[in-house]
Amino acid sequence: MSSEQLRFTAGEKTRIAFLVARMAKRGLADDRQSGGRVDQSDLQRRVERIEEQARKRAEQARTSKNGK
Repeated sequence: MSSEQLRFTAGEKTRIAFLVARMAKRGLADDRQSGGRVDQSDLQRRVERIEEQARKRAEQARTSKNGK
C-alpha cells in the first residue's frame, strides 16, 4: 500500500461509516459462544470497492497535474 493516505469524498465517508456500522451490528448478532461464524465478506468487498474508487481518482488527479 502507498505511504500517502487516501482522500475520501463526504459521500464515500458516509457510505463507509454505514457499512462499518452494519459490520458491527452483524458482529453483535453473532452468538457469543462460538463467535466468528457471521460472514461479513460482502460488506468488506463493498468497502474495498469504495477505496479502489478513491485510489483511481487520486491517480487521475496526479496524472492530470503532471500532464498540464
